[in-house]
Amino acid sequence: MNYREILAGFELDSDPVSCETYGNGLINNTFLVTTEGGEKYILQRVSEEAFKDVPALMENISGITDFLEKKASCRGKEAHVIAPVKTAEGKTFVKTDGYYRVTPFARDTISIEAPESDDDFYECAVAFATFISDLADYPAETLHETIPNFHNTVDRYRLFHEALERAETDPELAPRIDEAKSEIDFALGHESEAGILQGMRDSGELPTRVTHNDTKLNNVLLDAKTRKLRYVIDLDTVMPGLAHYDYGDCIRFGASTAAEDEEDLSKIECDMHLFEVFSRGFISACSDLTDREIEMLPLGAKTITLELAVRFLTDYLDGDRYFAIKYPEHNLARCRNQMKLVSDMEKKWDEMNRIVAEIAK
Repeated sequence: MNYREILAGFELDSDPVSCETYGNGLINNTFLVTTEGGEKYILQRVSEEAFKDVPALMENISGITDFLEKKASCRGKEAHVIAPVKTAEGKTFVKTDGYYRVTPFARDTISIEAPESDDDFYECAVAFATFISDLADYPAETLHETIPNFHNTVDRYRLFHEALERAETDPELAPRIDEAKSEIDFALGHESEAGILQGMRDSGELPTRVTHNDTKLNNVLLDAKTRKLRYVIDLDTVMPGLAHYDYGDCIRFGASTAAEDEEDLSKIECDMHLFEVFSRGFISACSDLTDREIEMLPLGAKTITLELAVRFLTDYLDGDRYFAIKYPEHNLARCRNQMKLVSDMEKKWDEMNRIVAEIAK
């Protein structure tokens, strides 16, 4: 990669002097650029394997960041997003051997991989809820689907059934059906419930919103001193969706007592204290949620956890084509992990609903 040639297309403060691999992202190739003037930028090559239409993706990001910056300016506040650096022609990317984009480096910020304190987890809830709330008047229907049906759990089940059928006729994959029999039964037993939220969205009972759709905690940058929200980043998957999936994915990851590939199922449960911390932050910061949306938040946590379990199971049955694995049963272990988390949520279902109802009073 000739980074000088690529960066020549962008309006930086001065000429670049270094470009080094940066971060631990798994999808895009990321680099930290330093210029003669001492400014720093993030350069990324966007994965065309993950995102089939990069110009459409960048159109989404440009539209959203422009909208939020104008709204913040009218309020006399800082926007909680980082807009891409443009080229002299006003574009947000250049195309050479791939699609490249640049954003300013966010100085004096930190990101966390898992909750380090209740305050941190609360602030991440505020971050993603604020993102949804600030985009409540953005026309969601104008956004491109960068990954079609990404959180359409009904469609995820369709892919699961197709993988199961392929495995049944493939001598190499058929033994995996026996190995995963209880997990297959679990998935099938939850299929009708898994489609409830999608059905409510289709009928209009739950509003379609602009959502982030990849609410890992490290996609929030906190101020290094105050540990308050600075930016929500990684906007590649911003699409029309349900608030429940942004909420639910954070609960799935942040309130779990174990990593998502922990094999000792006895270590896995949904921590009700962390569930309450996050729910309180999310509901307080997303004040325009409807009563029905709030009521269905616990189902968002359960559904998104089940969806990921089914995705891991689908990939296991399909020969591990999508998720990177470290050993042959890795995807099955992940699946079992997420299903244990679903089961624990079911045991605590009344408590989850009580917590959300009390916060919403």
